[in-house]
Amino acid sequence: MSAASTVLLLGVVVALVVTSPGWPRVRETFLDPHKAVEAFPAVLEGLWLNIRVMLVCGVLIAVVGLTLAVMRTVRGPVAFPLRLFATAYVDLFRGLPLLLVLFVLGFGAPALRLSGLPSSALFWGSCALVLSYSAYVAEVFRAGIESVHPSQRAAARSLGLSYGQTMRHVVLPQAVRRVVPALMNDLVSLQKDSGLIAVLGVIDAIRAAQIETALDFNFTPYVVAGALFVCLTIPMARFTDHVARKQGFHGAGGHL
Repeated sequence: MSAASTVLLLGVVVALVVTSPGWPRVRETFLDPHKAVEAFPAVLEGLWLNIRVMLVCGVLIAVVGLTLAVMRTVRGPVAFPLRLFATAYVDLFRGLPLLLVLFVLGFGAPALRLSGLPSSALFWGSCALVLSYSAYVAEVFRAGIESVHPSQRAAARSLGLSYGQTMRHVVLPQAVRRVVPALMNDLVSLQKDSGLIAVLGVIDAIRAAQIETALDFNFTPYVVAGALFVCLTIPMARFTDHVARKQGFHGAGGHL
């Protein structure tokens, strides 16, 4: 019954779209098969850049985010400057829109002509992604660290482990395992947001689609880019649901 109602609803939606007065023009402008085939190699090459940015930035974000989370959870008055810095960092970059960070770093940092630093838009765009996403990932890690019961720390310290050893061997392994699904959701978001570096002129999938569109003002390349992003995102999302269910989140990615 559910399958029949779904098919019926989809049929009604499709019928409304294809019988609308503007459908022929929309089909010609956004769904031109010839233009899709023509633009596919350039968009695919740009997507490979998005994938590389996602992988490199993902590793850096995990390292920076975990460092910030540890800094925010370290105990004692001596560590107050670390907690203050980490808190200010997280508040700042969670408050700033990613697009604004991209503009400031992508256009502002190269203008400083700092010795020893690249002027590449790709470099600074990647830095913007790392800075922004690290703030969110730090909070995910912090939630995982604080979810570990204090008795775990007390037991580890009673066995003679130092604070650093307790964090490394007792707290962090449990914390990271608990937040893996949330981290993978952030990775899915990063995969999509890597396309924002196109605003700096980097030729990724979106920028390649824009270039192809500018040749004849046919927007089919954007549809191609969107389809390629979806082909990456959906498997990652389903894998995230699978990991979440294995972690005990039985409601994750509920059955349709």
